[in-house]
Amino acid sequence: MKNKYLTERERYQIEALYKQGHSVKEIASALDRCKATIYNELKRGMTTLRDGSTWKDYTTYCADVAQQKAVYNATAKGRDLKIGNDYEFIDFVKKMLLEEKYSPYAVLEHIKESHLEFKTSVCKNTLYNYIRLGLIEGVSMQSLPCPRKTQKREKIARRKVSLNNSVCQSIEDRDKAILDRDNYGHWEMDTVVSGRGGKGVLLVFTERMTREEEIYKINSKSMHDVTNCINQIEQAIGLKKFRQRYKTITCDNGVEFLDADGIVSSVHEDAKRTELYYCHPYRSCERGSNENANKLIRRWIPKGANISIYTDNYIKHVQEWINNYPRKLFNGLSSNQYRAELML
Repeated sequence: MKNKYLTERERYQIEALYKQGHSVKEIASALDRCKATIYNELKRGMTTLRDGSTWKDYTTYCADVAQQKAVYNATAKGRDLKIGNDYEFIDFVKKMLLEEKYSPYAVLEHIKESHLEFKTSVCKNTLYNYIRLGLIEGVSMQSLPCPRKTQKREKIARRKVSLNNSVCQSIEDRDKAILDRDNYGHWEMDTVVSGRGGKGVLLVFTERMTREEEIYKINSKSMHDVTNCINQIEQAIGLKKFRQRYKTITCDNGVEFLDADGIVSSVHEDAKRTELYYCHPYRSCERGSNENANKLIRRWIPKGANISIYTDNYIKHVQEWINNYPRKLFNGLSSNQYRAELML
């Protein structure tokens, strides 16, 4: 076996034996390889994974990772990797990914927008490959935001009507022009709740055109607290500005949003301050911008966390982070930059 590289099949054998608890000596004997080869192979294929039941990270040997590294190294023909000696670039990328919760695309856009200069310049795909191969210490694919899954939805001939549609306005009654996202002032509304036993709820608004985010901390997931929060917003900016800013609001059929009269009625006058529409049951895709924004919030406030322990300043920081986050949708611009470009 001298001077012969490990095959992909052998790597899967190593993975199986390693997970069964066999020693390096036993694995080397089973594959008729020297111990140094097995030691080096285990080092090459070590990666961090996440347990699906406990959500805890653990380190183990992965044959797929080792094979990808071997294939990539073979294509390099002995040449150094592009980021090999640029420790400043590596440290910056690591900080932005782990501390600032950025995606690889957002990191590269931030570098470009901020006119930062490094010896290394890589594209998004190359940076993803480096992370996938474990070439940036402490960063794995599990460190990154969840990849977006695109699924083709089956066409449904007949759609369910909204809950309480006989009393409240259904999304079907909403102006179809709002779907084009060409006008500012049409918002989606939702709540982000604490884990079991926790207190505190976030009332979140996402503007459909610019993806601007507003986050308010409220005491509970109740109609009273939701309506009271919206009343405070109107009192802070005035009825006229409220009508201009919040032309329509679209929400789901949660019990916290069922006080339609309280949400749409002004606290100062016997008049409407906005138009409220309810999505169809089990149709979160009708508030897609809202759902995507909630994923961004979860980078800073994990699922199951007690929201009541987070300060108002921290919530404000999360809101500003989202509004200043580089978005591929806007060619690298943040929501704030996109709004400024549109002079809104």
